[in-house]
Amino acid sequence: MPFKAYYLSPEGDLKCDLDEEQVRAAFESKQGVLWVDIVETTEEDGEFLERTLNFHHLAVEDCVSPRIHAPKIDDFGDYLFIIVHGINYTVESDIVETTELAIFLGTHFVVSNHNLPLYCTESVGRLVEDDGRPLRHGADFLAHALIDALVDNVLPTIDNMIEFADEIEEEVIRQPQQSTLEEILKLKRSTLRIHRVMAPQREVLNRLSRGEFPIVKERALIFYRDIYDHVVRIEDLNQMIRERGDSALATYLSSVANRQNEVMKVLSIVATIFLPLALLAGIFGMNFAYMPELGWRWSYFVVLGFMGAVIVGAIYWFWARGWIAARRRKVARFRPFAVERQKLVRYLGHLAKRPHL
Repeated sequence: MPFKAYYLSPEGDLKCDLDEEQVRAAFESKQGVLWVDIVETTEEDGEFLERTLNFHHLAVEDCVSPRIHAPKIDDFGDYLFIIVHGINYTVESDIVETTELAIFLGTHFVVSNHNLPLYCTESVGRLVEDDGRPLRHGADFLAHALIDALVDNVLPTIDNMIEFADEIEEEVIRQPQQSTLEEILKLKRSTLRIHRVMAPQREVLNRLSRGEFPIVKERALIFYRDIYDHVVRIEDLNQMIRERGDSALATYLSSVANRQNEVMKVLSIVATIFLPLALLAGIFGMNFAYMPELGWRWSYFVVLGFMGAVIVGAIYWFWARGWIAARRRKVARFRPFAVERQKLVRYLGHLAKRPHL
């Protein structure tokens, strides 16, 4: 049963690497602050949580089960059972993967449970081992430190997704390909996965920050409100990325349709040019015995000249109608907020003559 346990006694003494018996004694004393961090929860860990620490079997079942559970908070009177989600950085995937952290929060203890290594527990564990600072303010502040680090670790992924969205938009405009469509779909799936966990997690943090539970002291509420603000910001950024993905998808489909239209236009022009030539070749290719043109000395060159005139005439007609162009038309450069002063309401022309303006 791999776990790490830290205990800060009422006298301020810090103990690390407690065994099972020491954890039981510290838990039953109901003094000081105890933190137990369990990784890769097994059935044995579930029995330890249920029998030794007297946690409800439904909460323990959520810890042991390998399935992903939605963020939630359950009040069992003496303790809170909280499930929050973060980013899974242990796997390399083209689509964002999430992982969960389960927390049992009591007045004098915090038991964290996760099936995958998390940077948030490692960073808080190092702070505890250095000077015990996260434990000295109480169990509610320790739970805050864990959740805060977990949520803050989502922001680097959001930043990468924003940069990825920028690259996709440039690729869609410059040269859309089949791989571009695949990248757009990966981005949309990633935003959907983040939305699935951040939307309910927002409500969990809202409940923790408004003083609904006596276990969370009033002095800690402002810190939980700070985490709530971070979750709201992450959700807003994720929604913005999702909208950019939708816009990139629409632009991609429009670009592909325009490209197909350009190809069809070229093929139509070529077919239109050669259609009268095929008619002339068909007429003079007939094997009738009495065709006066066959006996003319210059008939071959006359027909070739007529064909050339047809080609030139057709190209000129297409050019006159704007179907083909020798060069691209330049669009006037748009300068935001650059307007003529005379068009401004109540424009004072004499102010522009002052040297300091």
